[in-house]
Amino acid sequence: MNDTLTLYKLIILYMLNKVDFPLTNSQLSQFIIGKGYTDYFTIQTAINELIESKLISYETIRNTSHYELTPNGVETLNLFEYKISTAIKEDILNFFNENKYQLRKEVEIIAEYFPESEKEYLVRCAVKERTSTLMEIKLNVVTKEQAITICDNWKNNSSSVYESLLQQLMFDSSKKNQHSAN
Repeated sequence: MNDTLTLYKLIILYMLNKVDFPLTNSQLSQFIIGKGYTDYFTIQTAINELIESKLISYETIRNTSHYELTPNGVETLNLFEYKISTAIKEDILNFFNENKYQLRKEVEIIAEYFPESEKEYLVRCAVKERTSTLMEIKLNVVTKEQAITICDNWKNNSSSVYESLLQQLMFDSSKKNQHSAN
């Protein structure tokens, strides 16, 4: 069990090292369970031990953990990467080649809400690209249902909202510059 658990930890470290964005618990599980390497509970044990030993860090956004490799995790992977077979590495790279856009989209479009008071919720919607925030919007709404609806719709509409807002702000800016020049 110990050697196999170590392998699963190394697989997780390797996966996090091969992308330039965080991966969620479900994304890691999708690959490892999908390939039949192990079960969900073993993956959770591996992830928890990686967190405890500070080889990975995480941020929780709307009940979803987003994992990233720490510098100690990179060092550990460099020392023990040879224990991951070439076949497993190829499976991981193929998984990323087939799913990278979708995986990135899932973690770079953020929507979450927080209760501000008994009758008010703060909704935070953001679009990230790697470590930069391209856009962040915070809205106050009066019901939890409104907050949930906005968060759910943000996933599908964030790029069009971003483009529309950018176009509107750029258009208004150029109009003002034309008027002030005359």
